[in-house]
Amino acid sequence: MSSGSYGSGSGGSASLERLRGRLTVPVLAYGGILMAVMQTAVVPLLPDLPRLTGSSAATVSWTVTATLLAGAVLTPVLGRAGDMYGKKRVLLLALSVMTSGSVLCALTSDIRVLIAARALQGAAAAVVPLSISILRDVLPPERTVSAVALMSSTVGIGAALGLPLAALIVEYADWHTMFWVSAALGAVGVALAWWAVDESAVRQPGRFDTLGALGLATMLVCLLLAVSQGGEWGWTSGPVITLFAGFVLVLALWWWQQLRAERPLVDLRLAVRPRVALPHLTALVVGFSFYANSLVTAQLVQAPPGTGYGLGLSIVGAGLCLLPSGVLMLFLSPVSARISTARGPRVTLALGAVVIAFGYAIRILDSRHLWVIILGGAIVSAGTALAYSALPTLILDAVPAAQTGSASGVNVLMRTIGQAVCSAAVAAILVHHTSRAGGLPLPSLDGYLLSFAMAGAVALAGCAMALAIPGSGEPEKGGRLSRRRAGRGRAADKLLEGAGES
Repeated sequence: MSSGSYGSGSGGSASLERLRGRLTVPVLAYGGILMAVMQTAVVPLLPDLPRLTGSSAATVSWTVTATLLAGAVLTPVLGRAGDMYGKKRVLLLALSVMTSGSVLCALTSDIRVLIAARALQGAAAAVVPLSISILRDVLPPERTVSAVALMSSTVGIGAALGLPLAALIVEYADWHTMFWVSAALGAVGVALAWWAVDESAVRQPGRFDTLGALGLATMLVCLLLAVSQGGEWGWTSGPVITLFAGFVLVLALWWWQQLRAERPLVDLRLAVRPRVALPHLTALVVGFSFYANSLVTAQLVQAPPGTGYGLGLSIVGAGLCLLPSGVLMLFLSPVSARISTARGPRVTLALGAVVIAFGYAIRILDSRHLWVIILGGAIVSAGTALAYSALPTLILDAVPAAQTGSASGVNVLMRTIGQAVCSAAVAAILVHHTSRAGGLPLPSLDGYLLSFAMAGAVALAGCAMALAIPGSGEPEKGGRLSRRRAGRGRAADKLLEGAGES
């Protein structure tokens, strides 16, 4: 009887372990989607937040800027911490901080507390690079490329799904409800990650580079604050010039310090190699070209018909226009993985950039009919799915296993910087191309078309960068990444055999 009970328990335990293994990728992908939802959830609230919080529109804009700054600073820092102290541990920390920020947002109507809480939500930006690093360490080689492709695409999927979801909640419920929903989703994410995700055994021990982290934080705050606020403060104003000068000075000092640190936050000697540097630069360019689509589409379709091009849609209708893009990105992630396996991630990245440019060409040809707007936006998202899925594969194949968290964090950081620069560039174009409708100055169609042309040209530059990446990173009989992981697997098997014999 005891033997039967034991066998039953053992079988149940094995089944539970298999279930956890099957859920690892979906749970991590859920966290990535949740991160993107957190970033976009506040967008439908922006027009009403000044009235709801008794503050100015300029102050309310910090609910977006604070999340951007915090995410940019924390992404490489938490990635490095994951390499040192355990990626699952740091992943749970990032999800918990994000959830705490959501609770704080739900409890307050004070704009100062709301901005601080949104900064806490920015910790979620580290979820994607940490998850990609975990997938590299715990999955067998044949599943890694497709899992990483899905994980990287969650950024676009979450953005496309989050906006209409948030708009529906804001339209039909109290605005605090949106943050209570995001807090509940975050709590579910923490619980699922704790249960389904295994801790990676790959570590890079050593002392944490606190000075390097402070330098990086200062440098990024100077850069992103200048870029995001330059349009409002004036690009030639004293504060903006001071911030840019501070960025250059701190960058020089930080670079010098990183080259001399025993355990640097970012291994610059590795980062400047073409196989690492070019994917990072391409990530910045793709982030720039992708973001123009999300940034402009909602504004364009909500413009009043009196502009001659606007469709007068509500924020809910505008959000629903992005849904096909999110669904397409979800279904394209396995396709991009197959292309990377067959032709190499460099080809997938270049192809993605060309598809993005083609999508913007359609937007330039016709931005007056809803179905064409949705089609063009979906094609841009398709190209983004291809490009985003290839970038982490290129990085993972070019860096040591113990540095994947840090390197993936830097790659995601470059996307964020690209998005911030795109936001500033599009704002500058639209400010200088306006027409009057109903007595109000609104962006003209020429301004939108110029924004599309700029984003398409940047995407083509990204294609050239992708093709310049050294081809040695492409898969050869399973790829260098697969051979390294197989080597680690054989070494682990030998250790286990030795432990069993002893």
